[in-house]
Amino acid sequence: MSRMSSESTKHDQPNKPTMFDATLLKHQLNIPSDFIWPDHEKPSANTPELEVPVVDLGGFLSGDPSASARASLLVDEACRKHGFFIVVNHGVDAKLIRDAHRYMDVFFEQPLHEKQRALRKQDEHCGYASSFTGRFSSKLPWKETFTFPYSPSDSSSHIVEKYFCTTLGEHFAHLGKIYQEYCNEMNSVCAGITELLGMSLGVKRKYFKDFFEENESIMRLNYYPQCQRPDQTLGTGPHYDPTSITILHQYDAVSGLQVFVDHQWRSINPNSDAFVVNIGDTFMALTNGIYKSCLHRAVVNSQRSRKSLAFFLCPNKDKVVAPPYELVDADNPRMCPDFRWPELLEFTQKHYRADSNTLPAFSNWITAKHQSRNTTN
Repeated sequence: MSRMSSESTKHDQPNKPTMFDATLLKHQLNIPSDFIWPDHEKPSANTPELEVPVVDLGGFLSGDPSASARASLLVDEACRKHGFFIVVNHGVDAKLIRDAHRYMDVFFEQPLHEKQRALRKQDEHCGYASSFTGRFSSKLPWKETFTFPYSPSDSSSHIVEKYFCTTLGEHFAHLGKIYQEYCNEMNSVCAGITELLGMSLGVKRKYFKDFFEENESIMRLNYYPQCQRPDQTLGTGPHYDPTSITILHQYDAVSGLQVFVDHQWRSINPNSDAFVVNIGDTFMALTNGIYKSCLHRAVVNSQRSRKSLAFFLCPNKDKVVAPPYELVDADNPRMCPDFRWPELLEFTQKHYRADSNTLPAFSNWITAKHQSRNTTN
């Protein structure tokens, strides 16, 4: 695959994908047109900060009644409005978080041809990605990602380590160990958060915690190189997460996360002591639409690269996604038919770009699919 260094490359070789080679592109004063977004989607210079509630997860898990009541109220208000909140006192070792960010450089600072050994295959969600022309031919995001699977089940206890070794080689085993440990910690944080969400929704406290006990989740390393024209492009375009819950860590002072609330974009500034949590479409379906998935994006800057760690909690592939009976009644009928997570993943990977209408569109798609299957049988 060729590197894209100019517009003439694109036109002379139209069948070759646009490649994102950060070592070249981060210095270009005029970025390739494929990365330039329409005027109405370009980022604005001054974006107000979103006041995201700060939740004391440690206080909740310790059983302190006042801390639990406050945490439950904050989460409920945020998730009914926009689905974003911040957790502190989460119990994850600060050194592990620093190492998880630091070791990203070991991977992303390799030459492009080395990273491409782990290139994500078409219609798959794991691996290295820097070219998105398989799905979109314009409005390309200014970023690189490396995505890998995670599961806490006994049979998958070293799944991250094995993925790094088989995909990148044994000399990356030390990275695999770091991210295996990080994912294990994220799994523990998710257990506390899902317990809190159960309490805030008024269902059994451990309902969602038990539901996700044998999860099959996704971990992603995001790298946003500096860009000489940050006003022309986006690091990640506006999207809704199709997954259940996202745990994001922004380590340094480089901001980039923005959320669309009350008809305008707002920033969520980095806090190295905290995790940003947001609701995805699968959890929105699990709550029968009570808790919201929200539009968000990432912007870039001309001064420094930005990195983030994103853990996406997903159900076990055999789990049926359906809300508890307490959340369904005559005033709140079912918003989605029963489904399994791989079906929604397939829909958003192959048929539909996730947006505010993902769940209604998916409901129609999955209903038609099941009806067709029944007719055939």
